Amino acid sequence: MFNSKALLASTLAAVLSLAVAAPAKPSTDASVTVEVCTSPGPTGCINLPVVSDSCINFTGGLSFLNKEITVAIVPGGFICTFFQDFGCTATGVSNAGTDSEVALVQGTWDMRSVPGLSGTTSFDDLTSSISCSPL
Repeated sequence: MFNSKALLASTLAAVLSLAVAAPAKPSTDASVTVEVCTSPGPTGCINLPVVSDSCINFTGGLSFLNKEITVAIVPGGFICTFFQDFGCTATGVSNAGTDSEVALVQGTWDMRSVPGLSGTTSFDDLTSSISCSPL
């Protein structure tokens, strides 16, 4: 004889087992950040959200970071360019003989010794804006 309760229970168990096995979507709450710090150690750090190809100027609420970045932690899969000027614009080599921008990939960087356009350079306390994008 046909038992509807047994059929319903086995069908429900099969559906639930499929639902549990399905891969979960990545969380939309997770966001990629670049961490910048005003002191070695690193200390005095803040996480800034990475919005691809957007310029972050260290003005307004971020003015305490202007010309104060000593350490940068760039997330995997991204390149972040640090600029001496606001507006994420490069002007070549500044009067001090340093590059006006440095581009850094994944890792923790001491801005006192980073790869610049014309070789290893100090970009300590020079950053006024940054822009990050995926590699």
